Amino acid sequence: MKKVLVTGVSGYIGTHCAAELLKQGYKVKGTLRSLSKAEQVTRAVEAVVDPNRNLEFCELNLMKDEGWQEAMQGCDYVLHVASPFVTSQPKDENELIKPAVEGTLRALNAAKNAGVKRVVLTSSMVAMLEDVTGNIDINKDSWTQVDAPGVSAYLKSKTLAEQSAWHFIEKQTGGSRLELVTIHPGPVYGPSLTGDLSGESMSTFSKLVAGQMPMLPKVAINISDVRDVAKIHVLALENDKADGQRFIVATQRSHTFQEMAQILQDNGYEKVSTRVAPSFFLKFMANFNRDLKGMLPYIGNTFNGDVSEAMSVFDWTPIELKNTVLDTAKSLE
Repeated sequence: MKKVLVTGVSGYIGTHCAAELLKQGYKVKGTLRSLSKAEQVTRAVEAVVDPNRNLEFCELNLMKDEGWQEAMQGCDYVLHVASPFVTSQPKDENELIKPAVEGTLRALNAAKNAGVKRVVLTSSMVAMLEDVTGNIDINKDSWTQVDAPGVSAYLKSKTLAEQSAWHFIEKQTGGSRLELVTIHPGPVYGPSLTGDLSGESMSTFSKLVAGQMPMLPKVAINISDVRDVAKIHVLALENDKADGQRFIVATQRSHTFQEMAQILQDNGYEKVSTRVAPSFFLKFMANFNRDLKGMLPYIGNTFNGDVSEAMSVFDWTPIELKNTVLDTAKSLE
């Protein structure tokens, strides 16, 4: 039975990845910043699959060198899901960028030294947004221009972390070659196994359902279901065609917040508003709100991600937006 190291296993995506790996017959070693979360993650995974003694944990910090080699021991593959997260735009962008880049390189270095065959890295569509203006068609060759005006620290952190990973792969030396695949979701929704709503997408969704968003930002992007994201992470581990590729994992077309809100309204969520906020109002309010200022590059834009590559390579069809929206709302009840 092959073993997979999952970094950030307590996170929204990481927990789903662990559950999917166990369903597919892998052993899982999950990394945690604190082992105090081990019981919570175990219970969350047990809600969907019996770990049958194939789930273990180790303590690891993205910003420290200690523990990486021990964590990799006995592992055939790595899902590097862990990423620094803050609930608001930092005053110093390096609070996000430095741990994202250095944590990624620590994971790759340790994997290479331990003889791991392949790393699947959780990137994002935000690493593919070109200059973040207008209507943009995104594909596997697209990269966010980190020097473009208004590009937030989060966009920079995801883009620079992924670029550092590909640079590492290109420059690696030695007998065995480490393989890399990157997975690029859009905003991720779907049922949370742990009930943790601290992630930006789920936090926004919970406010939407609760009627705490009287107006919605005007932006369109492909939406991802966390179950699809976990599934493709696992399928990417051993698919020969996946090596060296970047895959967008999301709906087949872009969607707006208004579409999601309308689905909720049509299904009995009466507190949900479908009003769209005028762009000029958001731009004005951004002068007083750092988080809103970080959203400005998205406002009024449409980002169309090409998911055909992932659909073809993995013989996969994305979950319909309606199912994602309603399943997410149900998990919040």
